[in-house]
Amino acid sequence: MKRSLIYIFIAIVLIWTFLPIYLMFKVSFSPAEELMSQDPPLIMRSMTFEHWRKVLFSGNLLQPLSKSLLVAVFVMILSLAIAVPAAYALSRIPYKSAMVIILFVFFARMLPEVQIALPVSIAFIRLGLLDTSLGLIFAHLIRVLPIVTWILLSVFRTVPVELEDQAEVDGAGRFSIVRFVALPLAAPGIIVSAIFAFLFSWDEFIYALYLAISKKTLPLMVYYYINRSGWFEAATFSTIIAIPVLIVTILLQRRLKAEYLAGAIKG
Repeated sequence: MKRSLIYIFIAIVLIWTFLPIYLMFKVSFSPAEELMSQDPPLIMRSMTFEHWRKVLFSGNLLQPLSKSLLVAVFVMILSLAIAVPAAYALSRIPYKSAMVIILFVFFARMLPEVQIALPVSIAFIRLGLLDTSLGLIFAHLIRVLPIVTWILLSVFRTVPVELEDQAEVDGAGRFSIVRFVALPLAAPGIIVSAIFAFLFSWDEFIYALYLAISKKTLPLMVYYYINRSGWFEAATFSTIIAIPVLIVTILLQRRLKAEYLAGAIKG
């Protein structure tokens, strides 16, 4: 009985999680007359690529797609470049002091993003960063950096200090200790942080709404078509947004397993 309840709970969670994704895919591939009927079926009975053709040949895809990819990739790289040394340094100071600093880092996350986006956009107008990819990257770092730093702080705290002490006794410098001891052991957590950084930037909407005026991102295109009641185009753009997320997650999960074993061997 207990096992049956567990299975039922798991099934409910899976349905709750994947049903919206399924409906999104279904709308993007279903004929309009099928969904606009009085009793639209839950199961896809026929398939059409008409909505995809409209989106792919509308001229509204390549620029938002390239901008979203460019911003998400650079946010991922820059957030790791900043958060990895910061989190490592915080992990090697007393816990209470590290928590005080991390709370200051999280201060930007305690406020609604709408409250932050408006003054940021005003500052970016003065700096000439409005409607630029660079400005959007900097804005996304406000959102991403606290999360990535928090994750990596926990990751580096699991790296045994004794291993670093032993490497120091063997004559290794601080840079070598970080490179050959701490980073290999923390590699799985760094990969997880990279996934989060990419995803948080890829689907970000508020900052893009304020800062991407003429050159829109993919989430803004979904918003654009929803406002125009273009439900099929919005579903197609949403599906396009989901595809890189699935690809990045699958690829980094494979890398995650490999790096986990490599870190264990080096440790």
